[in-house]
Amino acid sequence: MRVTHSMYRACNTSSPLATYTTGNDSIKITTKGHHFFFCGVPGHCQAGQKVDINVLRLPETAPASAPSGSTLSPPPVPSVSVPVSSPSNALTLKASKGNFAKLGLAIAVLQFLYQVSH
Repeated sequence: MRVTHSMYRACNTSSPLATYTTGNDSIKITTKGHHFFFCGVPGHCQAGQKVDINVLRLPETAPASAPSGSTLSPPPVPSVSVPVSSPSNALTLKASKGNFAKLGLAIAVLQFLYQVSH
């Protein structure tokens, strides 16, 4: 469920902004700021199955040219591994440092929370 900040803090499931139920949902976040999600299964949010994704503002313009002798390369893409099931029900995550890794981690956690709630 996608919820407001006050709903997130209280684990209030009464009127979510959006509900995702297919198990294969994609969420496109197009605005900066905090975006709050939690599992709607009773007791799961209170047990900590919730996430606050904070999207930071990016610079509006890229540099016109790179300094001589250097090349620009895209940031590394985080590697995230979420097992569907395991004997210990442990969540294994591998991620690079940085904001892209945090977003990847948040998405992986959301997918995991959905899978365990259904």
